[in-house]
Amino acid sequence: MSSTTASVRPASVTETEELSDEALLAAYRKTGDRSLFNQLMGRYQREIYSYLRRYIGSTEMAEDAFQGTFLQVHLKCQQFDSSRRFRPWLYAIATNQAIDVQRRNKRHRMVSLDRTPNDCEQRNASWAEKLVGGTPDPVVAASSQENGDWMKESISSLGQPMQQVIQLVYYQGLKYREAAEVLGIPVGTVKSRLHAAVQRLGVMWEESHAAPRE
Repeated sequence: MSSTTASVRPASVTETEELSDEALLAAYRKTGDRSLFNQLMGRYQREIYSYLRRYIGSTEMAEDAFQGTFLQVHLKCQQFDSSRRFRPWLYAIATNQAIDVQRRNKRHRMVSLDRTPNDCEQRNASWAEKLVGGTPDPVVAASSQENGDWMKESISSLGQPMQQVIQLVYYQGLKYREAAEVLGIPVGTVKSRLHAAVQRLGVMWEESHAAPRE
C-alpha cells in the first residue's frame, strides 16, 4: 500500500498519556475522539470534584456542578486559547458552574470544608504563635483537626472574593498567576485579597481564643 493511501494510525494510550493537557485538548478538538476527552478529564476528575465539594458544601450540588463542568469543557473546547494553560481555564469553568448552582440554591451556604490539613502540632497555641512558629502558614496551621470546625465557620463568614482565593490558593494549590486567570483579576488583587483574608482570620482567631476575663 502506498504512503498516499495508507490510513493514519490512531495514537496509542501510552502515546497520549505523554501529551500535555493542552496538546491532548488540541487533539480532541481536531479528531473528536471521545477517548482523548475522557483521558484529559480523568486527570482532573478527583481534583475538580474535591474543589467543588469544598466550594459549595453540598454533595448533590457539587455533583451537578461537576457534570456541568465536563459538559462545558466539551462545548467550549473550540474556544480554548492555545496560548493559555488548560488547568486555570478548567478551574474558571468549574468556578462558574459552582456559582450558577449556588444561584439556583440560594439557601445553601457557600463553603463547607470536609477535609482540612493537619499540620499543627501546638493545638492550644494562639494564632500569633502559629504565625511565627514551625508551621508553614497561618491558614494551614489553624486548619488542624482540632480547629477544623472553627475554620469552616470562619472562612464561610468571609466575603466571596476572599473565600475564592483561599479555596484556590491554599486548598487547591494554584499559583497566584493561575488563580488570577481563574477569577479574571490581576495577580496583585489575588495577593491583596489573600492578605486581607489571612489578616481577618488572624483577628477572628485571637478574638475567639482570647482568655476569659476574671
